[in-house]
Amino acid sequence: MINIEVIAGLVIAYLLGSIPTAVLVGKTFYGIDIRTVGSGNAGATNTIRTFGMKVGIPVLLFDILKGFLAVKLSLFLNSPAFSENMAETFKIVLGSAAVLGHVFPVFASFKGGKGVATLVGVLIAIYPMSFLIILGCFILIMILTRIVSLSSIICAILFPFIEIFLLHETRMPLIILAIGVALFIPYTHRENIKRLIGGTEKKFDFGKNRINR
Repeated sequence: MINIEVIAGLVIAYLLGSIPTAVLVGKTFYGIDIRTVGSGNAGATNTIRTFGMKVGIPVLLFDILKGFLAVKLSLFLNSPAFSENMAETFKIVLGSAAVLGHVFPVFASFKGGKGVATLVGVLIAIYPMSFLIILGCFILIMILTRIVSLSSIICAILFPFIEIFLLHETRMPLIILAIGVALFIPYTHRENIKRLIGGTEKKFDFGKNRINR
């Protein structure tokens, strides 16, 4: 039976994920809605491309923190009656609520980012070892291709294989989440996949800010 702690956790996690970091930064410091420029995505990558690394990196870190903190709510809201699998499932549900909040933020007309950075925070909290391996893969692919979407998609697909076959995960909730990640990231990058196939996906530019204050 769902108790008040679970309901409270879901609400808090969703509201935490709904904090529209990129939108707030763009409007507050530049008078620009990040969703009207660049790719139109309210995420860290578009923020970096539009406003530069000094603005985009803090946005990225905060979006990651949202997912991490959402999972850690379980430390305060776990029920003593939860089994190990139920406790892990609760963490996953909290993290999922934060990602949902990032993608459909109540504070930004339900039009947010793709949820990758917030999902990264969830993965750091739940799969710290797998995350380190995936991070290494992401950096390598980025160096070789300089395409963020391709790096994200490949790492997402690799994730369940690393978790199940390399790290020998046996807890079913964590296996299901790993597979879910491999499906969720490509789904949210459908337009990027079309551009990748068409050869029109932009490479990441580590250069100067596009818009100055």
